[in-house]
Amino acid sequence: MEIREGKAPSGDVKIHYEDMGAPGDPAVLLIMGLGAQLLFWHDDFCRKLVDRGLRVIRYDNRDVGLSTYFEGQRTRGSQIGNMARSVLGSRSPAVYTLEDMADDAAALLDHLDIDRAHVVGASMGGMIAQIVAARHAERTKTLGVIFSSNNQALLPPPGPRHLLAVVTGPAPDSPREVIIENSVRVSRIIGSPDYPKPVEMLRADAMAFYDRAFNPYGIARQFNAITGSGSLRKYNKQTTAPAVVIHGKADKLMRPSGGRAVARAIPGARLVLFDGMGHELPEPLWDDILNELTTTFAQAV
Repeated sequence: MEIREGKAPSGDVKIHYEDMGAPGDPAVLLIMGLGAQLLFWHDDFCRKLVDRGLRVIRYDNRDVGLSTYFEGQRTRGSQIGNMARSVLGSRSPAVYTLEDMADDAAALLDHLDIDRAHVVGASMGGMIAQIVAARHAERTKTLGVIFSSNNQALLPPPGPRHLLAVVTGPAPDSPREVIIENSVRVSRIIGSPDYPKPVEMLRADAMAFYDRAFNPYGIARQFNAITGSGSLRKYNKQTTAPAVVIHGKADKLMRPSGGRAVARAIPGARLVLFDGMGHELPEPLWDDILNELTTTFAQAV
């Protein structure tokens, strides 16, 4: 499968992307989550979309992978205070917001001369996708939100063990093997209990991610964007594109209540829950997940 790549300007930010499939096929824009590079949309998952006659674009969000880093810019406010305000659906100061990241997605579509796309986001990427669907409604054919939330007030918080695994870790200057083993540990904690991935595969992925790019300070700023952006329900209410919300019943990092909140707030959205699925896309469920997405794609006007 040929993969075309480049960098798209979004103001002063450069967004690194990969583009695959026939340029004339309907476009699917894949947006990944907190600290996650485009590689988290696995090559074979993308290939399955291409085989269904779709053009697939995956990209690195700002501050991760090969996109622009906001080096030297510190997260703003107390992390505990920001998280408390987020639980109440309120905004906090941030270096950049999820709205800025949604505008990056629209800028990427501009760069590729794509008028409209199916927009699919996972975790934080699902939050960005929700904003794209409202803020750039004319660019959004359909919306897919996977293991995400709209951060409305008083949703059940993440499991403490799962949240701590994601937001804490070894010092940034730790040896490569320490960083990689921590990534393996995190993946096992937040993964799918019914679909455990072999440790050897988790380690191979962690090595590939680390060797491609490593920017822990960007993860902190992205987390600041999540806590700083407040409730997204106002965007959900503006959404007119057909939408599907996919969530794992075993997800303790982003609890299923987050997916249910998104589905309730978006007019006409479908909610699909998978038993035994955690905060990841387990390979045994890829075909089922893709079936749900393409069913919604077919509803595009």
